[in-house]
Amino acid sequence: MSKRRDEMLDHDFDGIREFDNPPPPWIMWILYGSVVFAVFYWLAYHTFGVGKLPDAKYEVEMAAAAEQALERMASQEMDDSALLLMASVPARVQEGRKLFEQFCVVCHQQNGEGSVGPNLTDAYWIHGGKPMQILNTVNLGVPDKGMVAWAGQLGPSRVQQVVAYLLTLKGRNLPGKAPQGVLEADSPVASPTAAGK
Repeated sequence: MSKRRDEMLDHDFDGIREFDNPPPPWIMWILYGSVVFAVFYWLAYHTFGVGKLPDAKYEVEMAAAAEQALERMASQEMDDSALLLMASVPARVQEGRKLFEQFCVVCHQQNGEGSVGPNLTDAYWIHGGKPMQILNTVNLGVPDKGMVAWAGQLGPSRVQQVVAYLLTLKGRNLPGKAPQGVLEADSPVASPTAAGK
């Protein structure tokens, strides 16, 4: 096989002539292979969803790490950080959502926007919006307002799952019942309609 020789092109630019010197075949095969790989990758990951994208893998790894951390913390007393960690585990949040839909939608509506009970998606909280304050409210209930104490009916782990789900509702600010209670200190949201409530 004879080696191709450079061929002088006919045009010139400011007195400069150039050779037609094609790239070596191995570089062209890398280019063609990259194009084929890109098409395959797009179809597999973005079109048909055969594999998980890096951000989805990251979420799975983070949820597994949070689950392991919760297992290590199981012997310790529940605190704000443990509940926030629980709210980052999709399986626990999903269980909490099922429980919420079973027991809580009557008063708080499907998405927590409130009806008889307060709106759980805004930044205003009657009995405190920190994770442990929410846990205590769900556990002990608010008898004078008609909220049942759920600790005896659901048990500690299921109450914690409900609270994990409630923590994912915070900050959504869905339209619903007017704000009640006190604006959380760390919330940037302020609404003039809630003044004096």
